[in-house]
Amino acid sequence: MGTKKTEYVIARLESHGHRFEILVKPDLAFEFKSGAKIDIREILVGDFIYKDARKGLKASEEAVKRVFGTIDIYKVAEEILRKGELQLTTEQRRKLIEAKKRKIIDFISRNCIDPRTKLPHPPRRIELALEQIRAGIDPFKDPESQALEIIKKLSRVLPIKIAKAIVRVKIPPPYSSRAYGVLASLGDVKRVSWLSDGSLFMELEIPAGMQQTLIDKVNSVSKGAGIVKIVETKW
Repeated sequence: MGTKKTEYVIARLESHGHRFEILVKPDLAFEFKSGAKIDIREILVGDFIYKDARKGLKASEEAVKRVFGTIDIYKVAEEILRKGELQLTTEQRRKLIEAKKRKIIDFISRNCIDPRTKLPHPPRRIELALEQIRAGIDPFKDPESQALEIIKKLSRVLPIKIAKAIVRVKIPPPYSSRAYGVLASLGDVKRVSWLSDGSLFMELEIPAGMQQTLIDKVNSVSKGAGIVKIVETKW
């Protein structure tokens, strides 16, 4: 009985005149680049940093140390994967795009309605409209932000309206100055004030499907100390 060949792709980063490559499992590597917290040890295929993986040529320790400041293979591999390019095969890229398209369709179906009927558009109708506008889908970009861009284009061929949520956020003083720009980028700022203790208060209107994204951002920027309150969801 023959052994099954391990499927892998190359992740590549070019920096300071050097090229660095690692071999990675495509699905886990894709999830990692999409923001999932996965141990790099589970993603790597072979514990080597290459300058040309196809030829089996390893990068020198001197070059690795000069560019990354360490020769710890796992720290270096994380940076290559996070900042570099993932060299997918045509079939792998097709599968990843199809999976991302399904998530985008699901987001649109859950968060948008036909304003004439006040009912959601069926997923199949959304899929046909995506084909009609020839929507480009990035396998590495989060589905929510892509969906919001696609909805604007869909309005040319489909009567569509997106649900909005009004949220209020309070950020404690140690994190308030850094939080403003992060939160303002997620939606329309309706109200903002700096409280006497230095805390930041913001009221935002965001796409309803972005509520969890907002909560995650608040937790990240405030180390879990921020407060989020959903005030209203409206069509």
